[in-house]
Parts: sequence; C-alpha cells; structure tokens
Amino acid sequence: MSHVEYIAYVLVMVTLSIILIVLGVVLILVCKKKPVESKEILPVKLYAHARAYPLISIDAATDGFNQRRIVGQGRLGTVYAGSLEKQELVAVKRIHPYHVLSNAGFGFGFGFSSVLKWLSLAQHPNIVPIIGFSEAPGERVILMEFVHLQSLNFYMQHGASRLDWNKRLKIASGAARGLQYLHEVVAPSIVHGCVKSSNILIDVNFCARVSDYGLNFLAPMEKRGLVGYVDDEYWNIRGVGGGGATKESDVYGFGVVILELLSGRECEGGLLVEWALPLIKEMSFSELLDPRLVIPSDLRPLVRLAKVASVCVGNSRKCRPSMAQVATILNNLETQVCL
Repeated sequence: MSHVEYIAYVLVMVTLSIILIVLGVVLILVCKKKPVESKEILPVKLYAHARAYPLISIDAATDGFNQRRIVGQGRLGTVYAGSLEKQELVAVKRIHPYHVLSNAGFGFGFGFSSVLKWLSLAQHPNIVPIIGFSEAPGERVILMEFVHLQSLNFYMQHGASRLDWNKRLKIASGAARGLQYLHEVVAPSIVHGCVKSSNILIDVNFCARVSDYGLNFLAPMEKRGLVGYVDDEYWNIRGVGGGGATKESDVYGFGVVILELLSGRECEGGLLVEWALPLIKEMSFSELLDPRLVIPSDLRPLVRLAKVASVCVGNSRKCRPSMAQVATILNNLETQVCL
C-alpha cells in the first residue's frame, strides 16, 4: 500500500468513526425523549390502577362508618367522607348489602376488583376518578376523589339562584365532555349506566364532574333512582335489540339533565320529559325556562340547548346523537356565550 493510499484509508476510517459517534448520540437523545412524548399523547397511562385497601383501613378512615361522616345516599350505597394516610380526604361509597348479596351467585365477588381497576384508568378533568376499593365477605367499598361541593341535583333544589344561565351552560358542556371521554376515548369504552343530576358534582369553579360511571353492574335492574333517567328500551332486556345500559341510554339521561337545567324542575319519574317536549316543539320558552332566573335578552343559546335535549330524549336509540356530537354543539355554544 502506497503512502497516498494509506492516508486515504485513514481519512475514510476517521470519517466513518465520526459518523457512527454522531448517530449514536442522536439515537440516545431520541430514546430519552420517547417516554415524555408518550405521556403527553396518552395521559391516562400516567396513572396506576386503583389501589386495594384492607377493610380495616376503610373502617379507620370513616370512624367505623360513622353516621356523622355521611355526605350522600344513593341507589347503590352510602357515601362517607373518609380520611386516609397523610390526611388525604376521599369519598367512600359503601355498597348496600343487598346489592352485594344479590350479586353473590353471579361472579360479582370475583370480578369486582377487575372492574374497579379498569374503571380507575379513566382520567379526565370532567370526571371524578376512582382511586381505590375494598372487598370482604358481605362488603364492597369504592374510594373516589372527594369533590368539595354538592351535586347538581342539590344545587337545583337548594341553590338554583347561584346557577345563572352561563353557569348552567358551562355545567352542561363540561358534563358532556366527561361522558364523551368515557364513550369515545377510554378503551374499551365505559357506559355510565345512570346519568342523572345527582351523579354530576360541581367543583369550586362550577365545573361539572361526572361520578359513579360504570357501576351499573352492581344493580342493573334496580329501578329506584333510575326511572325517568333511562329510556323505555332500558327495561326491555328480552326485546328485539335488547335493552339495559348503553351509550344511547346515557344520551337519554343527559337529555333529561339538560331539561332540568333549563326548567329548574326535577325529573319526576319521566314526567319532566312529557311536560317539556311539547313546549320545546311549540317554542314556548317563557313557560319552559326556570322562573327563578331572568330570561336573557338573547334566547338563541338556550333554544339551541333545548333542541339538543329534545333530540336526546325524543328519539329512539338508533336515531339519537352520540355524546361526541352533543359535546361538540355544547362546546360551541359555551364558546359563543363567553365571547
């Protein structure tokens, strides 16, 4: 090998070495960035499954399920304010014993923890996250984040004057986003099963937080607290196309909630829908709207909201809009009102 060839050979080897070093540095930098990118795209994966707590810890957190700690009663159970380690405040839902016993022969005990771990993966600003659970013979307990204010149902009964039309539209829009997330983003999707005003909590900023989602398996045919918030198809389990809780029945329940927000009336076992639909069809909004609030000069957002409610509750399941479509309309309305 000549002197010139030797120099050329050395230059080629040096160049290749430099290229390999640069590629190595680039690959290291790319690999370091990947976890950050995945967290930003899939924030749900930042959270672990709900934690399993021994019943003795739950008993201590609620002072032995002390009645003075009760903050709510529902069709599925009683809710207590609990204090865990580090004084963390949580909502503790103790499932009614007869729901536990009635499901004992259907694999309920076996699947409870699996269902709760799956539901706990849902993380969104407009839902109340499930953070833990406990199970023991005759006992099923669910731990959720504690929302410091009351349910929408409580506000409508005892503090409706604090909810002006803008706040009511904001609440409807936020709840729609929460349900859209459960229906369209979580995989597999989560059917709420019992969309009603008492399952929509209001935080300190008057933002809606949907709670008790996916728990319908605990009492699928329990009518108490559910009649009027689900469609007729819900009870037709053996009929054509089946029944029970579906995304479409959730849309129906949400439509009833909108009617409550507009009228200030309670569901009354379905009587609200029968009363409100003719008024919306006849454009009789002076009769429909909550008399405790001043009717706004621009009725167009409320008229639009009423029409959304009517298509949610006035059509069969196959003709109803999806929660994604409803949320898009309400988000646009909220933006227009805020401009």
